[in-house]
Parts: sequence; C-alpha cells; structure tokens
Amino acid sequence: MSFDTLLYAHSGGVTAVINATAAAVIEAARAHPGRIGRVLAAHRGIAGILREDLIDTGTLDAEALARLARTPGGAFGSCRFDLPREEGGAVMDRLFAVFEAHRIGWLLYNGGNGSMDAVARLQVEARRRGHPLQCIGVPKTVDNDIEGTDCCPGFGSAAKYLATSMLEAGLDIASMVGARGSVFVMEVMGRNTGWLAAATALAAGGDPERPPHIVLVPEVAFDEDAFLARVQAVTERLGYCAITVSEGIRRPDGGLIMEKSRDPRGYVQLGGAGSAIARIIHERLGYKHHWAIPDYMQRAGGHWLSAVDREQAIAVGRAAVELALQGRGGTMAAIRRLQDAPYRWDLRPIETAPIANLERALPAGFVAPDGLHVTAAACDYIRPLIEGEFVQPTLGGLPDYRPFALPRVARCLPEWVG
Repeated sequence: MSFDTLLYAHSGGVTAVINATAAAVIEAARAHPGRIGRVLAAHRGIAGILREDLIDTGTLDAEALARLARTPGGAFGSCRFDLPREEGGAVMDRLFAVFEAHRIGWLLYNGGNGSMDAVARLQVEARRRGHPLQCIGVPKTVDNDIEGTDCCPGFGSAAKYLATSMLEAGLDIASMVGARGSVFVMEVMGRNTGWLAAATALAAGGDPERPPHIVLVPEVAFDEDAFLARVQAVTERLGYCAITVSEGIRRPDGGLIMEKSRDPRGYVQLGGAGSAIARIIHERLGYKHHWAIPDYMQRAGGHWLSAVDREQAIAVGRAAVELALQGRGGTMAAIRRLQDAPYRWDLRPIETAPIANLERALPAGFVAPDGLHVTAAACDYIRPLIEGEFVQPTLGGLPDYRPFALPRVARCLPEWVG
C-alpha cells in the first residue's frame, strides 16, 4: 500500500495567521505531485482524526487558497485534546486505523508546546508499530512560549494588535483627565508567560510618561502595596495611569488573582484579572477606573497583521512539508534569529521531544527589577516581530472573510466512540 496522503491539522488556540500556514502547506504539498497524492485536513485537530472527520483540500483553487492565507481563525477548526500517556491504547489504535484507511504517510500538526508533545509521541508510536507515518510539528501560538524557536507565528500579529490598542486607549484616557484621576486596565492573554503583556510596552516608544505605565506579568508575583504606590505616583503626576495585566498573574502564595472556572479535568479557564486589579485600585485609591479584555480579538485581528509574522507563518508551513518529505519525523521547523537590526532570520529543524510541554518564560533581563514593567531589551526583541503591514482586501467595507466550501472525505471506519 502506498501511503501518499498528507494530513494537516490545527491544535489549541488559533491565530490571525494560522490559515496562512495552512495555505502554505497545501501549496507546498501540491508542488510534489509525484510523491504526495491527496492533501487532507482534519476537522478540529486530533479530535477530528478520531472521528474520521477529514476535509478534502483539493477543491480549494488558487483564489480560495489566497483568501485562506489572509483569513484569521482556524478554517479547519481546532481542538484541545491530550493524548493518553500510556503506550498504545484505544486512542492510538484508532488514530493509526484512520492513518491506515486513508493511506496517510505524513501528519503535519500545527500547534504549541502541548502539540509538540503529541508530535513526538505519535512519531514514537509510528516507529513502534512499524507504520511509515512521518509526524512533523508546525509551530504557532500567540503566547510565544514554545522552546527552541526565536518566536512563534501568531505572536507578532497579536503583539501588534495589543500594542496598537494600548497606544489608542492611552490617547483616549489622556484626553479625558479629570480632577479625580483615571485608571485604565487592559487584561491580555498569558496564562504562565508575559510575552503579550510585554508587547504593549511598544506603545510607549521608550517614553516612561506614555502608556502603559505598568505591565504586570505572570513571571513576577503581584505585590499589591508596591503596585498601588506606583499607580498613585503616576496618577498624581499625570492625572491618569494605564496598566497592562496578564490574565495569569499570581499573588506571592502562588494563587491566581482571578479565574473564571475549572472543568472536571482540572483545566482552569482564566479571566477577570483586569477587573480584579481595577477593583483593587478603586477600593484602595478611589480613582475612576475602566478595564477591558481584548480576549479573542487579540488573536483574531486579521485586519492589522504583522507582515513579518505572516511571512514566518508561511515559511514554517513550507518547511514542514520539506521535513516530511525528507523523513524527518518528530521534528519542528524552528525560527532562528540571525540579526536584530535589521531583523534577519532563517529556519532550522529541531527535535520535538526535548521541547514538548515546556513553556518559555520571559527572560529575567526582560522584566524590570521592581516587577512592575518590562525592559528596553524586551521591546528590542519584540519590535521586529510586529514590523510591516498586510493590507486586507475588503468586501462591503469589511475585510473579505467569506467562508470556504470544505467537502468531507468519505468515512471508511465505524463511528468512533470514546
């Protein structure tokens, strides 16, 4: 049997450029008609593979692929699914039954650090079973926390969106300064790492008098008294204070400032840290306060893409296809920084097993000694990643995000019950 089908899948939270990676994978695969037959996509990641819910990308013509490459969100759907830890088992049996039924010889899995764990484990399982599958990791995450790569596709555009939001909100609040003093708090994503929060510091342009005046990140325990003293000092000097808060900030005892809910598996949904911080300020200092949560908007802002981020998203997709054809299963196409100014980078393959499930935190030198802001070094690292703009075509005054026809492949196996 010839295993000449390539399967692509998303995992975890989507980004504004993840579909650019998907389109690049499809285009690169089509450039090898002698080796790659069909190119399929799983509907909602590994969960879709288990359900044998597969999409035939062959119907996407050049115009559709161009639209796909500029559309935010995950066109093929995504999921959060952790592979069972034991060797073999029913889940692995089902996955490899699907690979066998559809002659899948290559799986390209586009995700974060947890997805790289899945890539490594699927490759080990393929070798154990004697299956020809080559599983390749394709990096992406707005959290920018995958080890082994200079940055993660998706981060640059989210960083650009958030820095712009802080810049514009800062202009608003500065124009409305009153006698009472005003505080604005913006809560951004960042469960355990503060890369997105750090990106908002770009709005200040190096001027400590401009927003954000305070940046709170999960890497530093929240010191309420020191924080309030800084808020008061800034507000008394300027009449207002603008603050960025990572959703995952914690108190000195390790407890979260705020969480929304906890599911039966113990997964904590975060949200509300910005509201909690704003409430503390109001209760302790009495200032007028506003708070905002960009939430999904920060990772879906396709109208304000970073050109560098989009270029890297396309590059990792193309590189993943080449790694697959080279038989480099269990690897990921990582971005390597060659030079800061002007920014230069290339790609190199790295093994996924050593980086699986690791989270790259902000380096100590990126956080101010008092823990209330980030340093110029952090801004120097992030700034090149938001450079350049990709202008979206519009339809009726809005970005042209028309849906796609995504025909399903006929199922070969019994329905999955798991």
